Amino acid sequence: MAIPKHDEIRVPALKLLDNHDILKLKEFEAPLAKEFNLSDIDLVTMYESGNGPVFYDRISWALSYLSMAGLVNKPKRGYYEITDKGRELLENPTQIDKFITGAIKKREKPKAKSINDFTNETDLTPQEKIDIAFNKVKESVYNDILDTILSKSPREFEKLVVKLLQKMGYGGEIEGSGIVTQYSNDQGIDGIIKEDVLGLGLIHIQAKRYKLDCSIGRDDLNKFVGALAGNQSSKGVFITTSSFTKGAVEYANNLNGVTLVLIDGIKLAKYIYEYSLGMQTEQIIEIKKLDSDFWDIMEDNI
Repeated sequence: MAIPKHDEIRVPALKLLDNHDILKLKEFEAPLAKEFNLSDIDLVTMYESGNGPVFYDRISWALSYLSMAGLVNKPKRGYYEITDKGRELLENPTQIDKFITGAIKKREKPKAKSINDFTNETDLTPQEKIDIAFNKVKESVYNDILDTILSKSPREFEKLVVKLLQKMGYGGEIEGSGIVTQYSNDQGIDGIIKEDVLGLGLIHIQAKRYKLDCSIGRDDLNKFVGALAGNQSSKGVFITTSSFTKGAVEYANNLNGVTLVLIDGIKLAKYIYEYSLGMQTEQIIEIKKLDSDFWDIMEDNI
């Protein structure tokens, strides 16, 4: 039998989870291979790029989509468990793919039209297909980043955001530039970045580790601005794993005398990815083209 596509693996993987409390990624391989009658050769078939076994990778993608749609949870990295919504949809499994598509669209923010909006996949050039695939991979990793953060404690999140701002260059080479405030009496400030040796320039941080479907409203920002005033600070960064309401964004944009930067879950995941905080390079794809300077100096055949 041909190795199934990732969307063909979703329902069997969800059914498998329904019969177990928690499973590690590796524990899906054997039962799903039996489900699809795969041979030993199928299980060790690699991508032409050498980037791992095809079937194992497709299991990972199937679980990633199930996770993004809220049909499975990841209680900790590499472990999966079915949600109540996942069990509910198993009663009508033909609707699962449609539900996943809708759920992912809701998670995506409105953005400028891309080449996908104007062409069919068959009309795309190989380079365009590579770009689209690369963006899909990044979106999946962003989801993994947020799920992993949510599996950690709020205190660890506060430490993480201070490290991130330092990684982004705030505080420079100043020793001890990043401070995580005392957990029991932080007075609305979770972290502080010193911009200079004397500490004359300070950036105060508020970090809220909320579930992805929650939103930070204007009242939360107003309290943080009050905390900034109490610390005689005019620079603040409010970071959350979730999102900000429209009213909160408008409030932050119209403050006088205070610079308040908002970083939602998507931006947070992108920054962690781009600045390689807790990330490692999995694969490098090298695409070459002709060196015009090299070839143009050669005599043409006339």
